Formats: sequence, structure tokens, C-alpha cells
Amino acid sequence: MAQNATIYKVELSVSDMDRHYYETHKLTIAKHPSETDERLMVRLVAFALNAHEHLEMTKGLSTDDEPDIWQKSLSGELDVWVTLGLPSEKILRQSCNKAAKVLVYPYGGRTAEVWWDKIKNSTTRFDNLAVVNLPEGETKALAELAGRAMKLQVMIQDGEVTVNLEDALVSLTLDRWKTAA
Repeated sequence: MAQNATIYKVELSVSDMDRHYYETHKLTIAKHPSETDERLMVRLVAFALNAHEHLEMTKGLSTDDEPDIWQKSLSGELDVWVTLGLPSEKILRQSCNKAAKVLVYPYGGRTAEVWWDKIKNSTTRFDNLAVVNLPEGETKALAELAGRAMKLQVMIQDGEVTVNLEDALVSLTLDRWKTAA
């Protein structure tokens, strides 16, 4: 029998001094049975880093042709495509052809570094692709914050990210492996 998704209720307050974006998002997130707490929290950080009134979580792991997060224009075009983990070159190519801007957030330490070494040369032709690595120790610390009901505060300033949940604080260092043109 298939397991059902676990529902998480998140109040995500974003203070992004770099983009002058200050908003609170009330999110209901379905965590796929195979999704880890680490991936869930990386998904929330990726949402905060790209927060916008039209940004949405998608079905993510349960579909192959959708990113984890996307932003569509009012006319339905894909403005932003956000993928977590280590997508194949084929998926990157398809994503870059579908959306105006594609962001990939790899995590997992050495595994992510090996993936990037293997794929980076084939990504130079994609001007709309950005790849931002999240260090393993920091994403593991984020996973410790995961709970079914969360009030997260995310502050972004000068490329530094701070995630606050009650008394717990996790700082993230964004390692920009590739920037979009």
C-alpha cells in the first residue's frame, strides 16, 4: 500500500534586504514519503530566496515534468523554475528551454561537488541558469528544525541567509557555482 504525503503548515516570514522583499507566506506543504526533512527545509529556503507573490510550490517529487518551485507570469509563461538536488544534464536543458530563469540548489556535500564537476562544462551555454550550492553541515542543521507546524523567519542580507525557528538559528552560506546572465 502506498504511503500518503505528510502535510506541513509553515508560516514563512521573509526579510530579503538584498531584493527589498518583506512578506509572510502561509504555506501548506505536502512532504512526499521519500522526501527527507533536509530536502523539505532546503525547499523552504529556496522558496525564501526567490520569494514573490506568484511563486508556488509544485507537486515536486511526485511529477517528473515540474520543478520543486515555480513562478508563472500572469499570462502563464514560466518565469522562474527552481529545482533541488542533482538534476541530469537532460533535465537542465529541458528546464532552461521552458523557463526564463532556472535555479538549481544542489546539496549533499561531496556528492553535490562530484555532480557539479561532471556537469558544469555542459552548462556554460545556458545563460538563464544559476547553480547555488548549500553546504552539507548547514542543511543538516536545517533538517533538525523541521516540524509539522513551523513559524520560520528567514533573513537574507549580502548573500547570507539566516533561518530562525523559535530559539534555534541556522546560518547558511550560499556557494554560487554558476550565475545567470
